[in-house]
Amino acid sequence: MRRRDFIKLVGSTVVALPLAVRAQQPATPVVGFLRSTSLADSTNFVTAFRQGLAEASYIEGKNVVIEYRYADNDRERLPALVADLIRRPVAVIVANIVAAVLAKAATTTVPIVFVTGSDPVQEGVITSFNRPGGNVTGAFFFAGDLGTKRLELFHQLLPKATTIAVLVNPESRETEAERKDLEVAAKTLGQQLLILEVGSDRDIEAAFGTLTQRGAGALLVGTGPFLASHREQLVALAAQHAIPAFYSLREYVAAGGLMSYGTSIPDAYRQAGIYTGRILSGEKPGDLPVVRSTKFEFVINLKTAKALGLTVPPSLLTLADEVIE
Repeated sequence: MRRRDFIKLVGSTVVALPLAVRAQQPATPVVGFLRSTSLADSTNFVTAFRQGLAEASYIEGKNVVIEYRYADNDRERLPALVADLIRRPVAVIVANIVAAVLAKAATTTVPIVFVTGSDPVQEGVITSFNRPGGNVTGAFFFAGDLGTKRLELFHQLLPKATTIAVLVNPESRETEAERKDLEVAAKTLGQQLLILEVGSDRDIEAAFGTLTQRGAGALLVGTGPFLASHREQLVALAAQHAIPAFYSLREYVAAGGLMSYGTSIPDAYRQAGIYTGRILSGEKPGDLPVVRSTKFEFVINLKTAKALGLTVPPSLLTLADEVIE
């Protein structure tokens, strides 16, 4: 189903809800936590979100209730999940950008706090970073814009790798900016990129077969919730094919990946928790500037490097924020 069709469907679903239901609010506020991915993929984000709520004086089970909803990477489930939260009713919806776009189309009254690595203005959920307006605000973390930095760091480890395979999810808005960024960097470094689009488990399996056949010397895994939710599979396949891989999030390296560089998504969810608490205390989302997460992490897994027969140069070890041994 196309994105435009999703928005029309979820909008028509919620319009049908009785006004009286939408007006009800329980004594203890209820927050809807919605992601397009899975529960297993979101554990650390939930922990960080709860931390942010606590910093704003809201403790789950004490003075706030959190309703969790996950689409398990099936976007067709999102309209019903959004409608369910609004029917509940919830005081705030916290969502990744895929879900936030649909939530915004469904309600102009329920506050929405998004967390995204893509430009929320281009996504159409806000009109301005400084004054979002309406019922939406959120946290933005740099994602695709860091492709050049990742490729440069990778080049320090593998200076002789001339062909770099890149996995991207075409459904992610981050992909377009990331691809342009990487193409410019690769040209400067004298490298050739092998761009492989993946949108399912089967695509991922096939991509590894293709990059092996095409003689890629390294792999860079792109950004976005789909790829992040498949990190265990991606790390396992990289090990199986003995290919050095660079990732966008620390979570990949913690799962056994080689290296990662990017902003901390858990920190962005912590900030979303703080904003949610402020909204529950009476502030309007449209008056809260979109907060930019600026916590960057460069992580290296020396155990994985050793398994691949790689020696990490001291210059990279010095730059690393964390070294897993």
